[in-house]
Amino acid sequence: MNLSNKQKQYLKSEAHHLKPIVMIGANGFTEGVLAEIENALNFHELIKIKISAEDRETKKLICEAIIRETNALAIQQVGSIFTIFRPSDEKKISLPK
Repeated sequence: MNLSNKQKQYLKSEAHHLKPIVMIGANGFTEGVLAEIENALNFHELIKIKISAEDRETKKLICEAIIRETNALAIQQVGSIFTIFRPSDEKKISLPK
């Protein structure tokens, strides 16, 4: 699924008021974290994840792993906050055309 720039801007504005649902700490990206992200995506569709890693390269690798494992779309990354979107079977967010 590809999103247009208009749709990404819409999702960014929707995510602006959200707080991070999942936080990745010292243990890194584990199976338990992946399960929490999957549950959150199924319930909310649009979530923020806080990644507490020291360097940018580690954050980038974690973000890429999350996208690969969840089949979600990266919306934006600002500092340690990563926003992703994956539509669920029950559409909760209607995207503009």
